[in-house]
Amino acid sequence: MQTGSITERRQHILRIVVQEYVSTAQPVSSNSIANQHGLGVSAATIRNDLAALEQEGLLTHPHTSAGRIPTDAGYRFFVRHLLADAELPSAERKIIRMEFNQADQELDQWLRLSTAVLARASQSAALATAPRATQCRFKHMELVQIHDEKVLLVLVLEAGMVKQQVLDLDQPIAQTELSKISNQLNVELAGQDGIAIYTLHAGVKEAEELNSSDLLIRQIAVLIADVMERIDRQTGGQIYRDGLVQILEAPEFAFGENVRRIVRVFEQRSLLDQIVDEYGDEQDVQVVIAGNGRFSELEDISLIISSYGVSNHATGILGVVGPVRMPYGRTISAVRFVSSLMSELVGDIYGY
Repeated sequence: MQTGSITERRQHILRIVVQEYVSTAQPVSSNSIANQHGLGVSAATIRNDLAALEQEGLLTHPHTSAGRIPTDAGYRFFVRHLLADAELPSAERKIIRMEFNQADQELDQWLRLSTAVLARASQSAALATAPRATQCRFKHMELVQIHDEKVLLVLVLEAGMVKQQVLDLDQPIAQTELSKISNQLNVELAGQDGIAIYTLHAGVKEAEELNSSDLLIRQIAVLIADVMERIDRQTGGQIYRDGLVQILEAPEFAFGENVRRIVRVFEQRSLLDQIVDEYGDEQDVQVVIAGNGRFSELEDISLIISSYGVSNHATGILGVVGPVRMPYGRTISAVRFVSSLMSELVGDIYGY
């Protein structure tokens, strides 16, 4: 539906109904609009406008004598055509940026913080997926002696992922020698993907032709390549969540079936994967209201999501899950701002 089919006054009235209903969860009457918003027309004229908006499918009323509430189509029209671009207040943005700056420089901490910030800013539930690299690339590794023949391999990938594995060696090796091997591999493998690492080390020489140190280097390189290949085969990263308790306080989720629905949306990985496949490649914030007619599981639920990260290197998804009766302007602003911060952080990991 285009704005041209609805008069400017009726668009203004629709905006009022959406904003009032989001704020109060109570139907909005023609008298309250006439008394509180100074439109310069009578309550009777406003009633006619409300009826016209209802005929357009943008408003409805719970029962005969009640005021109007927005329909799913009304919310979509509001978000598409009537919602002005906005930012979070500068003081709030400053606080959020300070929280990220003070967090440990680890991707896991940033992801937990991003969902906590979004849940707080939106008063809804928030979720985020860890950034998934288009292909794992080596960044750094360390070999640390634990005890006798046991050595800890610490592998750091460019996406910020850290993997640890305990190795059992044939004989003890001094930490100085382990550090020397680590330094050599850090130079040789920098920026390489798993296939390149395997090709570089797997078939250089027959094992019988290698001395014990070179043989160990090859074994570690092949192990690193195997770990990276397993990560590349994974369908998706870990999901981080926050705010489920506070979303259950919304009146929309006060009854059994709606509670079960929002919990399923929040917990089911398969549903999130479908939504990410549908909207995850989009550059800006995406607003999915009641499933946009494509996801029946999202009835009475809105999802505001955005991708973040470095395109063609590593990207993830973060967003807010809440009732359709949601403060869209503030929530979209919060998702957009936190997404930009996460993109900066992932960019730092990659050196962009």
